[in-house]
Amino acid sequence: MNVLDKRSLGAGLGAAVLACAVLPVVLPPYWIYLAISAAVSAVIMQSFGVIVGRAGVMSLCQMSFAAIGAWVMLRLNVADAPGGFYLWLVLGGLAAVPVGIAIGLPALRIRGVNLAVVTFGFAVSTDIVLNVNPFPGAQELKMLDRPAPFDTDSGYFVFCVIVFTILAVALGMIGKTRLGLSWYELRHSERSAAAHGISVARSKLAAFAISAFVAGIGGGLLVGQLSLVVPQNFAMGQSLALFAVAIMIGPHHPEGAVLGGIFGAIMGTIMEKISLPQDFGGVLFGVGALLALRSGLSQTDLTRMRKREAGARKLLKAADDKASEEQSAEAAAGKVAAGGKAEAPAVVPSPRPAADRAPLLTVKGMTVKFGEVVALDNVDLTVPEGGVVGLIGPNGAGKSTFIAAVSGFVGYQGAVELAGRPLDRLSPNKRATLGLRRTFQTTVIAPELTLYEYLTIGAGRRLTRAEADELLEFFGCPPGQVPVSIVDAGSRRLLDVAAAIAARPKVALLDEPAAGQSAAESLTLGARLTAVPETFGVSILLVEHDMELVQAVCEEVTVLDFGNVIASGPTGEVLEDPAVRAAYLGAADVPAS
Repeated sequence: MNVLDKRSLGAGLGAAVLACAVLPVVLPPYWIYLAISAAVSAVIMQSFGVIVGRAGVMSLCQMSFAAIGAWVMLRLNVADAPGGFYLWLVLGGLAAVPVGIAIGLPALRIRGVNLAVVTFGFAVSTDIVLNVNPFPGAQELKMLDRPAPFDTDSGYFVFCVIVFTILAVALGMIGKTRLGLSWYELRHSERSAAAHGISVARSKLAAFAISAFVAGIGGGLLVGQLSLVVPQNFAMGQSLALFAVAIMIGPHHPEGAVLGGIFGAIMGTIMEKISLPQDFGGVLFGVGALLALRSGLSQTDLTRMRKREAGARKLLKAADDKASEEQSAEAAAGKVAAGGKAEAPAVVPSPRPAADRAPLLTVKGMTVKFGEVVALDNVDLTVPEGGVVGLIGPNGAGKSTFIAAVSGFVGYQGAVELAGRPLDRLSPNKRATLGLRRTFQTTVIAPELTLYEYLTIGAGRRLTRAEADELLEFFGCPPGQVPVSIVDAGSRRLLDVAAAIAARPKVALLDEPAAGQSAAESLTLGARLTAVPETFGVSILLVEHDMELVQAVCEEVTVLDFGNVIASGPTGEVLEDPAVRAAYLGAADVPAS
């Protein structure tokens, strides 16, 4: 947990204690009732924080999950079930979990507006069912009694704040695990998440399940506030309004959930006091949600990122100053300071000579067709243990398609083996888990994450600070506390490579990692890639257009042209091949051997 999050959590707990101690004493009864409403709404907003704020799923049925929690609470109350209020509250939350998972199943196939329609359809169906079948206890007028010592309004407000705080702490802890961090990556790129070994299906369903549980707890708290509820308390319009607030404010942070709860609970009263029409609240919701959707970030996200960036810029300046001093001192030796940007060409080691080594990645007869178009035609390629092998060719030759097929993102004919194990029927995340990692030409990294957090996602385990620092320094990335939002495009590519290597896979497929780098930085990257097999035990398949980098790093090269292999073998020999010169390099562009 970074310093900002620790301070935020400490401040939030302090605010909760202060609210419990002061508000019940100073507020009149009506405002205490509104405070309870705000606390209950804040709990429900946390469910939106999981599914909407973190996972980025457009869910419009959270109040339906809350209705399930409320229904179970009242049903247990009517049956005089053992356990009492506290147990019933938890059981109500748990009862919403399987429904949340069931609603999450379509999210494995559809997303965006289409998924929003599915969740809204469930909200409409819940509305119909609740209006036909009243809540338990409504006909008998059997009220739900609050537990002592929280049976008064002031006491129940304290109880709601306690529940909110417990959930906030629990969700904060989950948010720092790989599961919680994976939700941010899913929000921005499901393909990147799968390439890091994350099961997209499992991660999405977990988000639905946890959000449903939190919403179910919120529904139970609402029953405790009102003693009896009616269908209008969980109408589909409530889900829509809270979704707009979630998009605008960002309830995946505790302060955002509190603001959302207050906004939803007392905004109508405030507008009435200042003589503004109630419809004006809908305008505020709509405008705020549109602005948040346009920027892609909620207000709490923006506020937190600005705070993070302010501290991170100081770290970057200090690191740059130190790097500049080291580079000046070492300029005579032609070295590049560790962790700094290259200002002069690095001394790149000569490629290791080819040797008789066991094949680690073996691709045979790789054929990929898109309709009538043959993107790859019977391609063979081998990456030996401890080797760095290149895959080159002109634009449209099929290089990225080859990586996509080998990593499981594109269907193909042929065979792919990793250390003798067939991978052909395995999903991308399973291939990644077994030791086949890849990067993408277009790097998509969640800006909310720090470099440390992104490395944790890539590694698939909790890295020690020393391990993370070693990786970042090795690849010349900024310090780990720096948020991705202020890292330049070139450094993001290096971070993506570092995240792939952090998992210590058997083979890393690197798709144009030098894009956006200067000539000197590219040579420095070459020195680092050459050292990766020995330093980290990872073999590399490199797709790259920079021929100087390819010559410096790759011991062997395979050349594609229109999906066919036109040459394969030792780098020097292949680049001198007339067919390669004619198809790709051009005679004038080939450096003299």
